[in-house]
Amino acid sequence: MKPSTAHRTIVFSHANSFPASTYQALFEGWRAAGYEVHALDKFGHDPRYPVTMDWPHLVVQLKDFIEREVGHPAYLVGHSLGGYLSLMAASRYPHLAQGVVVMDSPVLHGWKSAGVGLAKKLGTLDRVVTPARIAAQRTQEWASLQVAHEHFSSKPKFAAFHPRILNDYLAHGTETHLDGKSRRLSFRRDIESAIYASMPHNLLQVFRRHPHQCPLAFIGGEHSRETRKVGIEGIKQLVGRNMSWLNGSHLYPFEMPDLTTAEVLKWLQHFQTLPAKAAPANA
Repeated sequence: MKPSTAHRTIVFSHANSFPASTYQALFEGWRAAGYEVHALDKFGHDPRYPVTMDWPHLVVQLKDFIEREVGHPAYLVGHSLGGYLSLMAASRYPHLAQGVVVMDSPVLHGWKSAGVGLAKKLGTLDRVVTPARIAAQRTQEWASLQVAHEHFSSKPKFAAFHPRILNDYLAHGTETHLDGKSRRLSFRRDIESAIYASMPHNLLQVFRRHPHQCPLAFIGGEHSRETRKVGIEGIKQLVGRNMSWLNGSHLYPFEMPDLTTAEVLKWLQHFQTLPAKAAPANA
């Protein structure tokens, strides 16, 4: 892979349980602005890249995807899980990243980081990380697409989605089951649960050992319970003043896709105004 700073390419990484195809409205906006967009549809479902503690294989999965499908450095953009994987890939494989924009991926720090680390040692992380328990018991099958639509539309979290996004989630986040009529989650709930239950707790230490060579930015949701619970001090240590906010929840890319598309573009344009750094050697 030849390092370059001239490419207008986005590699997008999705949030846990939401296939990248759910974000098609954002991809269309970025492509209209002149960017190529590439995205791996579902992390963790390829047995060559299993979900294990601290996600090392998922990071390699992202690296291999960029090298195979893109072939040159790109802007890494990620939502939640995808933001963490983008940061980790840029840290470990700096020749792949021109810049990173993370969407509501707050970084654990201080006693919260230590608490999660202790829970991992005790084997109780799935009890500490509430989404892991919820994911393991999530409803995963419906009699028809219409029944699935009614199910999700009745839930406040999904009811807040832009209609286009909800339709894309139903089309790609569920799939036709063996009977040809019923629908089933396409993102396996055991994998979703395993991702939550194996989350890294010491990313700040990792990033200090492998400093980023590219600019970083964070876009948070003003009403994100996830960011409020973790706090922003950890991510501030990484991105500095490169922070902006949208008036939504942790899932704001689904609630306001047009504003999210535009906010990411603002940060990419900002990155392009910065003085170029010497390209790092291939890792």
